[in-house]
Amino acid sequence: MTEPVQDAREFWEQFYGGDERIWSGQVNLRLAEVAADLAPGRALDLGCGEGADAIWLAEDGWQVVAVDVSANALDRARAAAQKRDVLSRITFERHDLSTSFPDGRFDLVSAQFLHSPARLDRETVLRRAADAVAVGGRLLIVDHGAAPPWAGEQAHDHRFATVEEVLSDLHLDEGRWERLRAEPVDRDALGPDGQTATLTDNVILLRRTG
Repeated sequence: MTEPVQDAREFWEQFYGGDERIWSGQVNLRLAEVAADLAPGRALDLGCGEGADAIWLAEDGWQVVAVDVSANALDRARAAAQKRDVLSRITFERHDLSTSFPDGRFDLVSAQFLHSPARLDRETVLRRAADAVAVGGRLLIVDHGAAPPWAGEQAHDHRFATVEEVLSDLHLDEGRWERLRAEPVDRDALGPDGQTATLTDNVILLRRTG
């Protein structure tokens, strides 16, 4: 497969440039499972899109930094947060995560399906995500195990990294991290035209101990 060369900002501005909502507006399942058992603190949402995860966290009492490369996406997320009356609990920042990253340390860093058809230095981004976790905090990475049946040809040509490959790429000091979960997990999903399928999420949940 040819490596993507399109500029990330250009791609995602076009992606979020229409009038229709792209995503469901519901929180990602794996994030909700993890955060529901945690005391609210500071959270970092990487690739926030239209803001559903950030809004859910804010409504649960978290202070959230929500990041996306697309100004169009951030505008949508900000409007949704204002409508749900949680705008004061969310700071929206525009970053091309391959070149810049939010400041600070966080009790929860979430990277939900951080894949991109445009250029993305994913390994570097995820290492920075790990660096941003405060002691006692958690890093949650959820990836596609394979492309959904309704995805385009390019997605089906792409080989998604395994759980162990992602863990290896993080280059973590094992003495400072506890592995809470690292496994593929199946879920039932509904496609854009109402079709159903069983999808596999690769779920990695780590706690920083030192």
